[in-house]
Amino acid sequence: MRVLLCPDKFAGTLSAPEVADAVAAGWREVAPGDDLHVRPLSDGGPGFLDVLGDALDGRRIPVPTVDPLGRPVAGEILLTDGGTTAWLESAQACGLHLLDAGERDPKTTTSYGLGVLVAAAVEAGARTVVIGLGGSGTNDGGAGMLTALGVTPLDEGGRALPYGGAALAAAVALDGAPRLRDARLVAATDVDNPLLGLHGASNVFGPQKGADRADVLLLDAALERFAAVLERDLPGCPDRLGALPGGGAAGGLGAAVLALGGHCESGIGLVTRAIGLDAALDAVDLVVTGEGSFDHQSLRGKVVAGVAGAARDRGLPCVVLAGQVSTGRREAGAAGVTDAYSLVEHFGGEERGGLAAALERPAEGLRALGARLARQWSR
Repeated sequence: MRVLLCPDKFAGTLSAPEVADAVAAGWREVAPGDDLHVRPLSDGGPGFLDVLGDALDGRRIPVPTVDPLGRPVAGEILLTDGGTTAWLESAQACGLHLLDAGERDPKTTTSYGLGVLVAAAVEAGARTVVIGLGGSGTNDGGAGMLTALGVTPLDEGGRALPYGGAALAAAVALDGAPRLRDARLVAATDVDNPLLGLHGASNVFGPQKGADRADVLLLDAALERFAAVLERDLPGCPDRLGALPGGGAAGGLGAAVLALGGHCESGIGLVTRAIGLDAALDAVDLVVTGEGSFDHQSLRGKVVAGVAGAARDRGLPCVVLAGQVSTGRREAGAAGVTDAYSLVEHFGGEERGGLAAALERPAEGLRALGARLARQWSR
């Protein structure tokens, strides 16, 4: 049996390589003679550089930066193609995981630290800067990032705005110009949501970052005002910025990239090309992927959607392993998913403490599910 193991991370518990290793260990307990191909994946969120760093011939450069509250944090850039392409991970500076539960407030958190990483990549000589977007604790439309790159939002009195999404409600102008040295920006997005509206950054992702309903309304209005200022004052900014697909990624960082003349690409698409996933898919009989929560968002540009679609196109069965599964069988099947298994259910379901066990012992559960799959699928 030839099996491809290509999961995403299980956010908050295991990295993508750790997930793949756990499943592989369980499979080998049952069917040690099977041929396992391990290709951990990322859609642009946390772990983006770890996955690419293992697959690409590049140089990783440490870059000191700051977290969403301005505290020092370690970041890095990955340089490939002779130093002409730089890969960055927004979560290293903007990640929700960098904040304790009581610190999560998208009205005040900033993406400034990502701008520091972008500036470092440009100064290193990169002509193309690919930014993995996902897992952010910010909702500032990239205003902090733009400030670090030389473009500062101003209020009516000509004063620089404080950091955070809420302050953008007072934005009336911009000061400065982006210091990019003609480098091209690419946003590797895990979602296709726009910046504004019912499906926008504030409404869909704000609550995950600590926003209540009043905060969501305030932030969406603030981003609408900021988008209008960017369209009017930033040369090259596209029209209807607030409605463009991908603009809502990572609290509006996608929109900031678009405003700077960049474009959005599927994060999973970029990663699969970089690590040669197509060739791996062509050489196997079964595909196993997964992520922490297999839900309605999973089928909107995330790892599972990309892998399942590629497997379906080849007539391959695709099994999803997840911490929790809430996607309907019909919806999942239409996307190319043959079956899905939940750690919570493996540990007895929520009513029997399965959620706590899934969070505390994910590797143990994945190893057991790997063994279960081997018994079901190995010939």
